[in-house]
Amino acid sequence: METINTALCSSGLSGMVFHAPFIDLHPGFKLAGSWERSKKLIQQHYPHVKSYPSLEALLADDRVILVVVNTPTYTHYDYAKQALLADKYVVVEKAFTTTVAEAQNLKELAQKQGKKLSVYQNRRWDSDFKTVKKIVQEGLLGDIIEAEFQFQKYKPTLSHKQHVEAPSPGQEH
Repeated sequence: METINTALCSSGLSGMVFHAPFIDLHPGFKLAGSWERSKKLIQQHYPHVKSYPSLEALLADDRVILVVVNTPTYTHYDYAKQALLADKYVVVEKAFTTTVAEAQNLKELAQKQGKKLSVYQNRRWDSDFKTVKKIVQEGLLGDIIEAEFQFQKYKPTLSHKQHVEAPSPGQEH
């Protein structure tokens, strides 16, 4: 089996908690590095990887086969598109894109490029999701016409990161 050299578009929370540890531990993958705009922290945890100064530098690395787009939602379409055009396979954090048209465009581009494109779906393993799935499969609620699910957290202080606090496409507040 060929090892899949994988790079992250961000080494923030999702990169360091949800992606890097699993990529680094899985024998089929090799963590190549992460694009780091300001804080250069990935090498503190993974000394063998590269800190890319820009998305262009990450995409120019011929060793990178798979790119994980784990940046703010409003960037997903553009970064995924650039990765596909750079002949990379792509996994995109949720929300996948901010519009259906963007999602369709990426799907068509991936097909044209002959590349796999996927959405990171870690929530399907959460106990609440699994419980809802079981209830629906068992028909306990009858025919479901509409459902709304929300994941919320309480945090008494605001984040210093503008993209976390300010409303933006694809992100509700």
